[in-house]
Amino acid sequence: MPKEFTEDEMEEVRVAFQNVDVDGNGYVTASEIGHLFQELGKPMPGYKIRELLESLDRDKDSRISLDEFTEMFKDVKGNAMASVFKSALKQKEGIVSIGGTSEISSAGTTHTIGEEERRAFANYINVSLKDDPDCARLPINPENDSLFKAVSDGIILCKLINHSIPETIDERTINTKKLTAFTIQENLNLALNSASAIGCQVVNIGATDLKEGKPHLVLGLLWQIIRIGLFANIELSRNEALAALLEEGETLEDLMRLSPEELLLRWMNFHLKKVGITVKNFSSDVKDSTAYFHLLEAIAPDGSKEDQPKIDIDMNGLYLGDNTKRAEAMLKEADKLGCRQFVTAGDVVSGNAKLNMAFVATLFNKYPALTKPENQEFNLESETREERTFRNWMNSLGVNPHVNHLYGDIQSALVIFQLYEKIKVP
Repeated sequence: MPKEFTEDEMEEVRVAFQNVDVDGNGYVTASEIGHLFQELGKPMPGYKIRELLESLDRDKDSRISLDEFTEMFKDVKGNAMASVFKSALKQKEGIVSIGGTSEISSAGTTHTIGEEERRAFANYINVSLKDDPDCARLPINPENDSLFKAVSDGIILCKLINHSIPETIDERTINTKKLTAFTIQENLNLALNSASAIGCQVVNIGATDLKEGKPHLVLGLLWQIIRIGLFANIELSRNEALAALLEEGETLEDLMRLSPEELLLRWMNFHLKKVGITVKNFSSDVKDSTAYFHLLEAIAPDGSKEDQPKIDIDMNGLYLGDNTKRAEAMLKEADKLGCRQFVTAGDVVSGNAKLNMAFVATLFNKYPALTKPENQEFNLESETREERTFRNWMNSLGVNPHVNHLYGDIQSALVIFQLYEKIKVP
């Protein structure tokens, strides 16, 4: 008989799920399972990942929902592949095992709320909204649970959405003075509706959840909002200099098919080519900070542009023997570029894929160091309002794969079939 979980244990499962669900869309996909094993230094062949996914995917939609994830924890007897997955989860730093022991837990379970993400998001909000007079709850203490209280009235959530995608919300509609239970509810509903409008999946999140500061839901929503903002300009029609990343034999259409994560890796490798380094992920391949040091050196302004004074990157830290000390030295150099965000030295060394990806996106957004190829004409049409609305609507429903480009990403019809199911087409 599968065991029934206490509320504390269910919270553990939700946090574990959130840590594996890197893109925050509410489902664990094959690529995210691959990332998990890659982070642990135990890369799994593609066919094994597919076998694992199929063994856990009860409704056969090629992804693992929270319910399916929970069932795996309840009963892994007779399911060898589920046991493999659960074992990997236990090893991943920041993810706890259900039914474990802890001196600080009367229920016999370990408690964690994704402290790395909580700290990173609090710091990001402090920097991003520091000059906004309406954000009276800032600065948020990143070392405790202040973040969950800070977002409970909806103001910071609304402001963060506008920071990620400007003018999403008419800020005159945000209640900022003499808040009551009613006006707070209005703010939270406004935040949820607006988050959905920019492509966040909010199906399982209610205003009450945010008001109560439920950690796994707050962190999941914050990550989706932040991620959308970080990736907004990592798109060819908005940034034609990305054409410099074209490889031999590729067309612009090939480049446009890449996801923002894939473009970020392509961008890193473009700058690392000179030193013969290739990175394939944001976890195990960056743990020793070597790639980061060389990336910083490659993108730092050389003084050739009038509006960008030269910034020298001290490479001596690259030769430190300890990974943590090397990571700290690297982050000091990133600070010279104004890009010390999201990661601590510990996050780099542990290979936190989500936060490392956010760090790399920050570097790209500030110093892409790309030049649009000369003598080439590009006829790229920007995404229309209608196209963006349809794409964001699809993503808000939690389709997989994530729709980055409306026309190219629905050609396989997988997304269309999921939409039929989600909107209950008869």
